[in-house]
Amino acid sequence: MEREESSHLGRVTVYSIQGCPHCVQAKASLGRLDVPVCDVDMGKHPELRARVKELTGRTTVPQIFFNNIHVGGNDDLQKMSPTELERLVHLVKTEPVPVDAPPVPVESPMEDTAAEPDGDFMCERDELANLVEDFKHGSVIGNHRRGLTVYKKSFSGDQLLDWLQKEKGIAREDAYNTGQALLQKKYMVSVRGSGKQEDSFGETLFRLQEDDPHSALNAGQTAACSPIQAAELSLILRDLILKLFSQHLSDDGKFVDYKGMSANPAFERYCDLAIQLQRVELLSLSREEKLAFFINIYNALVIHGFLRLGAPTNMWQRYKFFNYVSYLIGGEVFTLQDIENGVLRGNRKGIAQLRRPFSKTDPRLQMALPEAEPLIHFALNCGAKGCPPIKTYTPQDIDTQLRTAAEAFLENDDACVVDSGKREVRLSQIFKWYKADFGGTDEKLLNWVLEHMGESPKRSSLLDVLSAGKTKVSYLPYDWTSNSSH
Repeated sequence: MEREESSHLGRVTVYSIQGCPHCVQAKASLGRLDVPVCDVDMGKHPELRARVKELTGRTTVPQIFFNNIHVGGNDDLQKMSPTELERLVHLVKTEPVPVDAPPVPVESPMEDTAAEPDGDFMCERDELANLVEDFKHGSVIGNHRRGLTVYKKSFSGDQLLDWLQKEKGIAREDAYNTGQALLQKKYMVSVRGSGKQEDSFGETLFRLQEDDPHSALNAGQTAACSPIQAAELSLILRDLILKLFSQHLSDDGKFVDYKGMSANPAFERYCDLAIQLQRVELLSLSREEKLAFFINIYNALVIHGFLRLGAPTNMWQRYKFFNYVSYLIGGEVFTLQDIENGVLRGNRKGIAQLRRPFSKTDPRLQMALPEAEPLIHFALNCGAKGCPPIKTYTPQDIDTQLRTAAEAFLENDDACVVDSGKREVRLSQIFKWYKADFGGTDEKLLNWVLEHMGESPKRSSLLDVLSAGKTKVSYLPYDWTSNSSH
């Protein structure tokens, strides 16, 4: 929370979250008015969410108050007439903050630094990391021919065992156990297609994880830290990249300086941490941990993808982007598309896909949720006029957080418009693309929308339209414009 001290009596209170373009734009406009602005980060103070919703009737951020007068979101602020704005500025300058002003958290000076995990976890070097380092510099790794194919940067199980015996003085049986540990801890992988199922460990060809050829953005280096809890790592990564994103967002909230962002030393820190995803343990995650982990990683990976490849500008580029941009997680490669459709939608076909992301024999299938979770669609994006008041998802609170995100999304008129006169409901294209997730029929879809709306005039008019009988459903145009400044 930032408070600008001044001789003014009142204050403007802004409820915002990090990385929300609408919040940045609102704060930049308020900054030009010469009034004290108190910025309350809802990401750090989720305990205020319910109270703010009570006061405003809205779930989205930003929400802006001049003393105790609620102005609304960024859109409302930008549309306000100059005379009305002048009146409110005058009010803040001349009248003290009234008792019924919206709540701000009481913070000790120390609290601000302690509230955020900023990625400064201590990397405990994994016991096998040094061994792998030595093995890389031994003369074992090379090219191996099997049939007509040459497998580069590979080695056989026997070669590894011989090296462990000769160079490390480890007895054969212990060497075999070490080999199994290297496999289990995902330091090495068997080379696909190089052998038969029944090959013994000694005959099998392996590669070090970092030498396995794939285009994952966090590949090519060994993850040397002791594995970090998946959920914890995803929170740190998401917070780190959001902080970076916020620092490089233009004042009008419309552009991100990705060039500046990739030159920021904090981005290097982010990349080092993303490497640690290679060996996280995923199989033991509960449904809630899976949801929080994969939503946070998806949102971070999108930004990382923009930094590396630039933002996609047309349909074909978007298709390529979502099917190509990937991380190596727990020894398997996951693209954005794999995370969304494979894991979070319970292995369903995505837009323009002919088959499910994971086949029956794909080891990643074990990660898929048992069924599609429709609420993820609102956690993976930000509306055109307001964001959900959550920036990072936590397993403890994931279902409430997802419902809040859906409610915030439906509040936006670029997501849902009820036309009582025409008995028509116009919805975001997301509901069209993923209609199956919302029940598959217009009737089920409309009931789903009604159930997930907050108490509001929009909900009342939807209820009226639905109870009157036949309702027409149509879809609003989707704004694909990217927020890159290059």
